[in-house]
Amino acid sequence: MVKKFLVIGATGAVGSSLVRLFKDDKNIKDQIHLVAKDKNEVSTLSDETGYDYTVADVLETNFLNSMETDLKDVDILGIAYCVGSIDLKPINLITRKDYLKSFEINLFPIVEIIKKFQKKIKKNKSSVVLFSTIAVKQGFPNHSIISPVKASLEGLTVSLASELAPNVRVNCIAPSLSNSKMANKMLKNPKISEAIAKQHPLKRLGEGSDSAALAKFLLSKESSWITGQVIGVDGGRSNIG
Repeated sequence: MVKKFLVIGATGAVGSSLVRLFKDDKNIKDQIHLVAKDKNEVSTLSDETGYDYTVADVLETNFLNSMETDLKDVDILGIAYCVGSIDLKPINLITRKDYLKSFEINLFPIVEIIKKFQKKIKKNKSSVVLFSTIAVKQGFPNHSIISPVKASLEGLTVSLASELAPNVRVNCIAPSLSNSKMANKMLKNPKISEAIAKQHPLKRLGEGSDSAALAKFLLSKESSWITGQVIGVDGGRSNIG
């Protein structure tokens, strides 16, 4: 069987950066399988890199069907779940549906993916990389949806790391605000963008490549003694900001 890393959310800022980092590393012989909801975007990335892809939207109830078909004869070396959302509302406007929608994007799909491919990832001593947010550790106004939802993802990280050891490693990356399509609404005003950047000790916003570099390391054998960790990629803001 061909061996591949699975990048879900492959066309986002982190996912696409991760895919390109793998492609540019001449020492990596294994393939990447791209998963994304937008066919035009993922096919363009596939043309650029030569990697196969699956079009799947994690919000659809049958999203696993096409993934299962395309990965039938594939050994999975690792999974990076790069799907996420930025859900910002003041507490008085939040509804139960807001929480459910956020869980349906950020948590439920990766649980189903791991359940579906558990035998494959155990067989290959795979690594799973999830993505949280600095907002779990450090409080921000209007983050009362995404902060507790991502906190549950961090809980999933340590629980799965314990349950699936020693065959599977599970780690989580917690970025601060980074340039991405998701963050465009917050960062389109240059003054606001500059002000947020200055709140970080390293005086800049994050890039998709910052988190992608750590994800690539955590997926590799070089991190073979790291599991159950939540690691900040936040310009120092969570600890010294």
